[in-house]
Parts: sequence; structure tokens; C-alpha cells
Amino acid sequence: MNEQSSIERGLKALGDIAPDGYLVALHIRFAAPLMSFQTYNQDWVDHYTANAYAMRDPMTAWGFSTEGITRWSETGLPDPFGIMKEAADFGLRYGVQVSCGPISSRTIAGCARSDREYTDSEMHRISSIIRKLHDMTEPPESLTQAQLEALRLIAAGDRHAMAAAKLKISESALKARLTSARQRLMARTTAEAIQRAKTARLL
Repeated sequence: MNEQSSIERGLKALGDIAPDGYLVALHIRFAAPLMSFQTYNQDWVDHYTANAYAMRDPMTAWGFSTEGITRWSETGLPDPFGIMKEAADFGLRYGVQVSCGPISSRTIAGCARSDREYTDSEMHRISSIIRKLHDMTEPPESLTQAQLEALRLIAAGDRHAMAAAKLKISESALKARLTSARQRLMARTTAEAIQRAKTARLL
């Protein structure tokens, strides 16, 4: 099973435990995650984004200051903007927050349901899923020179034929370099690979 299939399998398992949605931000570096996945109600996502709640969210603060897992109701953190009350109004009444990894590459995730608190066994399962996702998406420390050259030219706007000509290689060889870069960065597309390389400060 390749990494992408493993990620999809982990997210499917997470979705089964989080009937009212989840947000997983993997390897947050320089204020941006390498990858993120979310299934929260779109109305809540739009409201959250429009009000710039990300950096004022007590659950985000908890995730950056603590490693582990907690129920939203048990953090005891102040919520001066009433974000958690608003979340409940959108159906996100009960939830858990998970945080793992070093602060330089932190993964933070939240899972929600509207009917009841999460049980200890469900929290253990969620924590296990998130930690596996964190481990399997560890970004590479570097890319090969060939991969970097190919990504840089495409990022600069060159089409495949032009990029290949500049590198004095065949177009098929260029595509092979881009494919290997995508695989190393666990990206579906070259554009996604370029963004992940930039986020990880590799490009």
C-alpha cells in the first residue's frame, strides 16, 4: 500500500469516528501545514475563516502549547471570542483535540460530534490515527538537485518542453523527475508538489 492510500485509509477511519467533521493540519511549519484535510460543515468553515478565528482559537493555542489529546470541554482555556460556543451553534458541540510532534513540525487535529462526549477508547483511537498520519507524512529533509531544478522551472511558468530544453534533457526525463518529486512529497499534482516544497522550505 502506498503512502497516499495509507493517508486515505487513515482519514476514512477518522471520518467514521468524527460524524460532525474533523480538521487535520499535518506538520505545521512556518505557520502553515504541509498538508491539511477537513470535513467540517462548510457554513462553519466559512464563518470561521471570515472572522479570522484560526489564531484566536483556544484549541489552536492548546495544540501549540501541549502534546497529547483532550476533550474540548476539559482544556480550561479562556475563550474571549466565544469561538467554542459559536462552534456548538453550528453543531460542533463535543470534540477532542490532538497535538503531536515537535513544535517546529507540529500536527494539530480536531474531531467533532454533536450528540455526546467522546469516550476514552474513542480518544485513544483518534490519537493513534493522528500519530500514524503524522509519522507517515514526515516531510523529506531535502530533494535531489534534479528534482529541484525541474520543480523550479515549472514553478517559474515553463511548460514541459521548454523546461526540458533548458535542462538539456528529454521531455520524458523531465516528467520522470517531476514524478519522483511528487512521490517524495506525497503530492498528487506537480502544483501541489511545488507548494509542499515551498512550505517545507525546500524550494
